[in-house]
Amino acid sequence: MPCQLKRAGFFAFSVFTLLFFHSILFSTLSAQNDKKQKEHPSWSKNISIYEVNLRQYTKEGTLKAFASHLPKLKKMNVGILWFMPINPIGELNRKGTLGSYYSVKDYTALNPEFGILADFKAVVKQAHKLGMYVIIDWVANHTSWDNVWMKSHPEFYTKDKEGKFVSPFDWSDVADLNYDNKELWNAMRDAMKFWLDECNIDGFRCDVAAMVPLEFWTWVTPQLEAKKKIFMLAEATEPELHEAFDMTYGWQLKDLFVGVGKNEKTAADFYNHFEKEKAEYPKDAYRMTFTSNHDENSWNGTDKERFGDARQMFAVLSNIVPGMPLVYSGQEADLDKRLLFFEKDPIEWKQSEMRNLYTQLFDLKKNNKALWNGESGGEFRKVVTNKESVFSFVREKSGKKIFALFNISGAPVEVQLKDEIAVGVYKDFISGKKSVVDKNYSAKLGAWGYKLLYK
Repeated sequence: MPCQLKRAGFFAFSVFTLLFFHSILFSTLSAQNDKKQKEHPSWSKNISIYEVNLRQYTKEGTLKAFASHLPKLKKMNVGILWFMPINPIGELNRKGTLGSYYSVKDYTALNPEFGILADFKAVVKQAHKLGMYVIIDWVANHTSWDNVWMKSHPEFYTKDKEGKFVSPFDWSDVADLNYDNKELWNAMRDAMKFWLDECNIDGFRCDVAAMVPLEFWTWVTPQLEAKKKIFMLAEATEPELHEAFDMTYGWQLKDLFVGVGKNEKTAADFYNHFEKEKAEYPKDAYRMTFTSNHDENSWNGTDKERFGDARQMFAVLSNIVPGMPLVYSGQEADLDKRLLFFEKDPIEWKQSEMRNLYTQLFDLKKNNKALWNGESGGEFRKVVTNKESVFSFVREKSGKKIFALFNISGAPVEVQLKDEIAVGVYKDFISGKKSVVDKNYSAKLGAWGYKLLYK
């Protein structure tokens, strides 16, 4: 009898302990999800983003030459144009012939390679007239070694024990800024406001945002929004950055794509990823989804190199999972070369089915509420099938719904549903034909194949 009581007591204690720690975990995750978050511009809820590499976009590499492409980008249903840094590039310790966009010589000037300030104002005005928004890349963590602040404000910079300026990591073409100096905060704010006031841009993509104190971003963002709501994109993944930023980088999803390309990741990893995202990020956080960008293309390889025949499937997947999809300059032309980072290396614009694919995906994103960004869109819900290699889900919002099946393998499969949450009448994304999904629904998917249905 005493032993039974001991066992019963131990069991009760174990259950209580488990419930106690579960409540702590739930409270922690809830607190993260309910944490104060930046309010998004209303126009950002259902659009996609496009990264502009001006240097390589045309043979001329100028804003005037780029302007002729704006109607094509509008036709592709692009919502936000993100311009890589448009500032003059440092010459001291420059890498390569033309240097890195991210070695800024003057925060309130335009790179003369691109034209004059009036040219940029004209592009912004034209983009706005076409219904697109413009954000510019902002490098707040470091400057070039010959930045105008080097002489006027040497106290803005990090120094070593010998009083010499230092580079962050091994980025030898730039010098680190010291945010312990609050006067730097004011100067950086004023430089950012210059572009808002002078050119009427709509926000910033902030380079290595997590290397700049969060306190600076939470301080500066409300001041930048004094006249209008702006869009803030952080080149970082930290959930807490959503206090000051609308969107963070979905590197984790991109890494899954790469892992699949190396036969290291499976469909199960995708399910785990989205459950983890739901727990770690605020409810209305925007996450940027992508297969490529300027860093990925130049340093890690093209989509063809890394994903091969799976690249179209990943393009579709990145456009319909929770998040805002990104297309990098040239992807719509099936960009198949690594663009040089420090040299002139123009994109080869050719006809490709990828342009039409992105056009259709961006249009679906814009008009189907299930695919809208953050809480404006539908929640990710797993669909159970008979195949472990198949990643399947539904998203639904305000009567709009999508149902998707992705074969995360190089072998054809015949997939059957094992639950009923996807049951309904849809339209097939590829054929445009009516598609009825019942509890006995099955579909044949080729290697790296997909099925996307919507209503």
